[in-house]
Amino acid sequence: MGQLLSLISESKNAEKVFIDFEKAIPSDDEKALHDAVAEVLNKAPVILDRLRKYAGCEEFIRKAITTPGPETEEAAWEAVLPAVDQLQQFYDFSLELEQCFPKLLVALCKSDGEKTPKNHLSSQALAKQLADVFDFVLRFDDAKMVNPAIQNDFSYYRRTLNRMKLSKKDANIKIRDELANRMSLFFAYPTPMMKVLSETTAKFLSTDVTVPRENVTSVLATLANVCHDMVENKKFSKEDFTMLSLRAMVGSIILYDHVSEQGAFVKKSPINVKGCIHVLKTFQPTTDQSTDGLLNALRFTTIHLNDPETPGSIKQLLA
Repeated sequence: MGQLLSLISESKNAEKVFIDFEKAIPSDDEKALHDAVAEVLNKAPVILDRLRKYAGCEEFIRKAITTPGPETEEAAWEAVLPAVDQLQQFYDFSLELEQCFPKLLVALCKSDGEKTPKNHLSSQALAKQLADVFDFVLRFDDAKMVNPAIQNDFSYYRRTLNRMKLSKKDANIKIRDELANRMSLFFAYPTPMMKVLSETTAKFLSTDVTVPRENVTSVLATLANVCHDMVENKKFSKEDFTMLSLRAMVGSIILYDHVSEQGAFVKKSPINVKGCIHVLKTFQPTTDQSTDGLLNALRFTTIHLNDPETPGSIKQLLA
């Protein structure tokens, strides 16, 4: 089985495992894939910074609506055009993530007939990149949810675009109907990047016969448990790596819940869900970072939490 499955098969052994998020280096065999994924992930900090600084065009749009006229409408249109170009950058990055994520899953989850889910993790660098994907996705979605300007700006753009087409003033507009429709669907979802991961993984599992579903769920469960134990056992001296572990843990649980038929919360779940919730509730960051958004992600981004099969104790922990 793939490298991450060589880590462990039983969560009770997870505390014996350490993924070196700080110093993981790819092997020669992994370098090509690692470099390709890194090329995408290296853009993530810029995307997050631009998202957090996204101020929106609320004042211009408000004036155009409350006091309509050529001057206010032109000002709103000129303000919203560069804003929407920035939103396209976010959407385009989601497409890059959609392309590279299945390759990471293949490398970590493909059955090779040689390795069994025991011993040590031989692909720490790729496991680190999987954690980095979850880290970015949860950061992005958290920032997007608290910024209503994104949807307001894009809604105004689409309405105005139709008017521009009627007045024949849309000759130089880059984002037209088809792309605008796709972007609208992307930004309309509360957690668009996690939706991309879950849909990409579901599509991947339906088309790639070389990677059994149980391999993917085993990898996700393993990563969640390992990250939980590394945090619980205080394996990192730097808080950023602890927060990376927590986001990777939560991202793994959410994606597992989407691709597993029974979900992550059933009584016999391979994930130590109670332990994961406990570390989220007890860890106290010393910086401006918080675990509140991660708890909310478990509450509102999973799909099986409120199933009848979910133990009442878990529902109560997340109430």
